[in-house]
Amino acid sequence: MAPSSRLTQSGAVTMTASSASASATRLRALVVEDDGLIREVLGSALEGAGYEVQAEADGSRVERAVATFLPDIALLDVHLGDGVSGITVARRIRSTREMPFLFLTGAAGIEDVLGGFDVGGDDYIVKPFVMAELLVRMRAVLRRWGRIGRSVLSVGDLAVDMEAHSVVRDGTVIDLTHREFSLLATLAQHPGIVLSKLQLLTQVWGFEHYDLNLVEVHICALRRKLDRNGPPMIHTVRGVGYVLRP
Repeated sequence: MAPSSRLTQSGAVTMTASSASASATRLRALVVEDDGLIREVLGSALEGAGYEVQAEADGSRVERAVATFLPDIALLDVHLGDGVSGITVARRIRSTREMPFLFLTGAAGIEDVLGGFDVGGDDYIVKPFVMAELLVRMRAVLRRWGRIGRSVLSVGDLAVDMEAHSVVRDGTVIDLTHREFSLLATLAQHPGIVLSKLQLLTQVWGFEHYDLNLVEVHICALRRKLDRNGPPMIHTVRGVGYVLRP
């Protein structure tokens, strides 16, 4: 989570102590993916979520990347185009640094899954995936490794528990769908900052979706639920995007 996600003016936006300590230094993610488009979108989305990212197209320079970049987590494509599998890359990384891995695979084949876990992989996700799900899985893995604490984002009278996937406003639990929660969490991670529809689309729906109307429809539904318990919090900046503020 980027340091910019924390505002202290008038106590409007705060985080729990565990999440604040995690946000003091940006977490580093190493991405090894041979598909240029996926690599670019992953890098952009992870940076938007507050990670520092180094992306590699193959495994040829992975040891150097690990030694100089010192990643907290690695995302490895199982089937790299250079003939060296992500599983082989994971073995090479593990020989030099103890760190968590999350494998990206194009198919949920049992061989890929077992192979990844056999080399110490912590989780895997099947392409095409929703970016919000990947971010949740990464946080869960990092939490198990002790790299981050439990994070609860508070914006005014709104509390968003990132790990429990729960939302409370003014003492009332608000029932959200998975997508609505992901959308609200993305806005809560950047309080007071205007996010465009395209930024929200990339963060919440992932690179395989391109219909900007999805954002508008879900923002409307989210507003209806939030506004039942207080004044509007999601504001439209015409021609730019949406911003969450108390």
